[in-house]
Amino acid sequence: MSTEDTTETSTDTETSCGATTTDTTSEGGSTSNCGASSSSSSGCGSSKKAATDEKVGSTVDDFEADPGRLVAVGLGPGQPDGMTKRARERLLQAEHIVGYTTYVDLLPEEITESAAELYDTPMCGEVSRTEEAIDRALAGHDVAIIGSGDPNVYALAGLALEILESKGATASMVDFEVVPGVPAAQSCGARLGAPLVNDSVSISLSDHLTPMPTIESRLHAAAKEGFTISIYNPWSRKRRENFQKCCEILSEHRDPETPVGIVHGAGRDDEQVEIVELQELEALGETELVDMTTTIIVGNEETYVWDGRMVTPRGYESKYDY
Repeated sequence: MSTEDTTETSTDTETSCGATTTDTTSEGGSTSNCGASSSSSSGCGSSKKAATDEKVGSTVDDFEADPGRLVAVGLGPGQPDGMTKRARERLLQAEHIVGYTTYVDLLPEEITESAAELYDTPMCGEVSRTEEAIDRALAGHDVAIIGSGDPNVYALAGLALEILESKGATASMVDFEVVPGVPAAQSCGARLGAPLVNDSVSISLSDHLTPMPTIESRLHAAAKEGFTISIYNPWSRKRRENFQKCCEILSEHRDPETPVGIVHGAGRDDEQVEIVELQELEALGETELVDMTTTIIVGNEETYVWDGRMVTPRGYESKYDY
């Protein structure tokens, strides 16, 4: 899940590994020994943050140090107590933490204070920040690259391995590890009751990487086959038509009274939870309830609402008397 990025004033600097990065400090920055520009200031108000949207482009041959470690860590839904113990331990061990700006801002203070450097990029900086994390690991540092939810669900674990391969490195070279987190569908399902206990699929409406015709095909298939559907990244100013098309497809295959759970900002200060009927969903696209931090769960033909909770039967009623 992501939010709209903000405009930053930046200047380019050359790093020691031959990579161009973007320094977002307004009063000058200092270049680190691993290919990152780390912001600095004197006395009070010092910052560890640096950001870039430039591609690194180095290979394993550009590094002389013994490789360090690279860990992809899932933060879960967002609040500190939603993070697993293993994720917290790995982040406290990491020298450098790399991530999308919003996710870095979600980190507990004890973790940000323990890290030697924090490095973030705005939305759409996935490749540059993943390459930066890899370069830092190849330069000998213990690096964590973070994301919300789980690193294997619409996230960067796969990209990290692809980029490692493209650099001529290997996963074992940097002791690559994935630390799972609670995916958005599961954390949001928990807020709604028990909507996901039978067959379900997750689909993202973001067409940043997947063409919309492919997304539409997946929606048709999932809705037709009767799956409970978790919808990620449902709405943004640039994706109104995607959300509208999604609602049309769902309405084509599902009863208008089908329960739909909507969770905005799960685990964050602005969390909102609503259960509506499918026929009400499209109109909510223009409200604050539905945006890129929202996950929508569309029930199947057996899902119902009981005592303010969504319930999808698992099938026990056909085998047992209760």
